[in-house]
Amino acid sequence: MSLLKKYNVLILTFVSVCFYTFFAYSLERTEFYKLLILWIGLFGSFYFLLQNKQISFKYWLAIAILFRLIFLFAIPNLSQDFYRFIWDGRMILEGFNPYLSLPQTLIEQNNAPILQATELYKGMGQLNGSHYTNYPPINQLCFLLAALFSKHSILGSVIVMRLLITLADIGILYFGKKLLEKLQLPVHNIFLYVLNPFVIIEFTGNLHFEPIMLFFVVWSLYKLQQRKWIWASVLLACAVSVKLIPLIFLPLFYQWFVKNETPNTVVIKRLISFYAVVLLTITITFLPFFSFEFIANYSNSVGLWFRNFEFNASFYYIAREIGYLFRGYNEIAIIGKIIPLLTVSFLLVLTFFRRNTSMMQLITAMLFSLSFYYFVSTTMHPWYIGSLLILSVFTKYRFPVIWSFVIILSYQAYANTPWKENFWLITLEYVVLYSFLIWELGIKKPTHN
Repeated sequence: MSLLKKYNVLILTFVSVCFYTFFAYSLERTEFYKLLILWIGLFGSFYFLLQNKQISFKYWLAIAILFRLIFLFAIPNLSQDFYRFIWDGRMILEGFNPYLSLPQTLIEQNNAPILQATELYKGMGQLNGSHYTNYPPINQLCFLLAALFSKHSILGSVIVMRLLITLADIGILYFGKKLLEKLQLPVHNIFLYVLNPFVIIEFTGNLHFEPIMLFFVVWSLYKLQQRKWIWASVLLACAVSVKLIPLIFLPLFYQWFVKNETPNTVVIKRLISFYAVVLLTITITFLPFFSFEFIANYSNSVGLWFRNFEFNASFYYIAREIGYLFRGYNEIAIIGKIIPLLTVSFLLVLTFFRRNTSMMQLITAMLFSLSFYYFVSTTMHPWYIGSLLILSVFTKYRFPVIWSFVIILSYQAYANTPWKENFWLITLEYVVLYSFLIWELGIKKPTHN
């Protein structure tokens, strides 16, 4: 590396360190314009760092860890979900099933069996505290570990969870690199995820547990590429037991098993066995919490995302406005029921009418199936994009990287009290995203770089 380029890399690293430090310790969620300036600065540094192909893999790894460690002692400033994580973990530590009680009820009855209950309830907010938890068992295990190592300190619990997420990202880098090598793709592609400011801020900074899920997904895909389908099925089930979203991928494995070989009894049995192991493993992880009350509470909590919540949506907002125009009121109850049907229909098309027999074809199908679901969803929180981002690393598509940049516009809603979305900024977000996606699909020349 030339001396000039070396200094440029050091300067970009230093600037990123300064910006991440300010982000972690001196920013409030309501300060949207400061947030936007820092976001643009970090993405600028990220872009120019990736342009320098002479940077060693070890240096990229070192700064990826460094940027995450900057957040180690910071309380998340863009999300309050972590208070519920701590609450759930401490409930389990005290021997209570977190799926069977509401924080709001326990606080009102002055009967919360955990330390710092009032502070945690105030932190998570009334909306979160009035609903049953919807975090699957392996995610709950992470919360339990935070409680086990720090039952007296919120900051201590934050540090434990942050270290778990950082370790998961290192695992994603490890198995992602191996999978890229298997697919004969550039290894540095993995840093589109690992060094992305969105990933560092939303996951390490704000303590969203997508990296734990994505670690299992990437590991599962790597094992599937090795033809170790039993391991792959167990790991995929573990991913589902962190976040339910990988369930959407299950139909797409059909062609990998059936059409990768001449269909016969052995192949069909292997496919059925794959699905059976996935479902059995998921069931086993849920068993410690099982009861009929749990089923009712959990299904109701998950269903709320389709029936009640709206945030940063795309096509749903258009459909909602049409509903207002013709019927005069919000149609979320109707549209929320249509969204799963649309998603399943799109999945069936990808499953039976698109070739998904190679690993790159399979991952591309996974990318577009999940993208479609997010495009029509009623709620599109920023941290959801992480799944699209890691999948895109193994394909020729880069629209999730663009989305990870423009998604910051959705945070303008929190600059208002009470929060209120700016639909002009949301429109700008999706115009940029869909314009780039159309360019990639129809204009850009194919490339695997």
